[in-house]
Amino acid sequence: MLLLDCVERWDDEQILCVASSHRSASNPLRVGGRLGAICAVEYAAQAMAVHDALVRAKEGGEPQRTGAGYLASVRELCLEITRLDDIEGDLAVSATRLAAHSSLLYNFAIATDRRVLVRGRIIIFVAAQQEAPDV
Repeated sequence: MLLLDCVERWDDEQILCVASSHRSASNPLRVGGRLGAICAVEYAAQAMAVHDALVRAKEGGEPQRTGAGYLASVRELCLEITRLDDIEGDLAVSATRLAAHSSLLYNFAIATDRRVLVRGRIIIFVAAQQEAPDV
């Protein structure tokens, strides 16, 4: 599931992505035709994953997500709206890296027309990839 349209800009510490998928009737996160504001967490997590991959590629390393990523924590979540699907403009999905080791820690904000809709902090635990057994 790809929710982001593009990366607008990024550097070693932050990323800004643009998304229009919140308006799509076929958005896989919709329930009963509605897209709840809590789904912004998935938009932010995708921006975090893209940022981590870009930073690691720039540094000549492998992306952190060599294994599965698990949402470990969402903190300081502030929902200024109840739904995303009725937002007319594109979403600006920004994330700022606070730490990246065996876990990824980011602050994030989802905004449109310079109005912050959702913000918070996410920790993603990245499990080491397990080798497939010999058959």
